[in-house]
Amino acid sequence: MKKAAVVIGLFCALMSASVTLAQSLTGPQKNAVRSSNNYLRIQGFSRDGLIEQLSSPYGDGYSVADATAAVNSLSVDWNEQAARSAQQYLSMMGFSCRGLIEQLSSDVGDKYTISQASYGAKQAGAC
Repeated sequence: MKKAAVVIGLFCALMSASVTLAQSLTGPQKNAVRSSNNYLRIQGFSRDGLIEQLSSPYGDGYSVADATAAVNSLSVDWNEQAARSAQQYLSMMGFSCRGLIEQLSSDVGDKYTISQASYGAKQAGAC
C-alpha cells in the first residue's frame, strides 16, 4: 500500500513539474515543442540532432535557446529514438555494428551519445 502511495505521489509531482514547465515556455518555445513532436512522429532524432533541426536556417529557424528549451521540456526516451534511427538506417543499407554506432554518434551524423548509439545498434540487431 505504501508503494502505491509513493508512486502516486511521484506521478503527481512529475505531472505538476511538467505542467509548470509547459506554462513557463514562451510562444516560440511552445511552437518549437509542436515542431519537435511532429519530427519525433516521423523519425528518430537525438536530443542534439533535434535541437539542430529546430534551430537550423534550413530547418525551422528557431533560436538555439528556444529550440533547447523546447526539447528540454519534452519527455523523450533517447535510447528508444536511437533504436528507431538505427532501424531506419538498416532498412536502407547494411551496417556493421561499429559502423552503425559511428553513424549514430557522429557529429555529422545523428549526434547520439555513444551509449545511446550502442543501445540503438544492439536493439536494431546490428550487434
